[in-house]
Amino acid sequence: MSVDQTISDAIKEFEKVIVHLQDEFSRLQVGRANPSLVENIPIDLYGNSQPIKAVATITVPEPRSIVIQPWDQSVIPTIEKAILTSNLNLTPQTDKEIIRITIPQLTTERRQDLVKVLRSELEETRVRVRGFRREAIEMLEQEKKSGEISEDLERRLKNDLQRMVEKMNEEIEQIGKHKEQELNEV
Repeated sequence: MSVDQTISDAIKEFEKVIVHLQDEFSRLQVGRANPSLVENIPIDLYGNSQPIKAVATITVPEPRSIVIQPWDQSVIPTIEKAILTSNLNLTPQTDKEIIRITIPQLTTERRQDLVKVLRSELEETRVRVRGFRREAIEMLEQEKKSGEISEDLERRLKNDLQRMVEKMNEEIEQIGKHKEQELNEV
């Protein structure tokens, strides 16, 4: 593997980690309806696991209400069960052809729980970034041992990699602060 490939792979992994973090944070309930709260909840349908968004239209007609309209009405009980068994603490209500979910107002206790989840996710993300950095450093060390790169180039690339990690950590921190502010809005 070339040096350029090692660094570009690390950058791609860092970017994937940020996208994953943003995706996870979009699922954190902040007292407002958002289709991302339910769209990826898996349901068992026809022997396969699929997200709700693959079998229904999900809309937000009001700020605290989500409406799920399955294309096949026979899957309504399956969707209801999946929502109830998810850890979102949401209660679906069926109205003939649709499922309606009312997002409850966040309590102080629930906000504190969500902040704990947020901080835990931030730390997991930082650990993933450090793991990708470690892998890239090991690749650089192997390339130095095999004579593909010089010691000076290895040192410079390790410093560049460290600067990228610091930049990623700053971005992770900013995303976390923004989401925590959002969670604490009353």
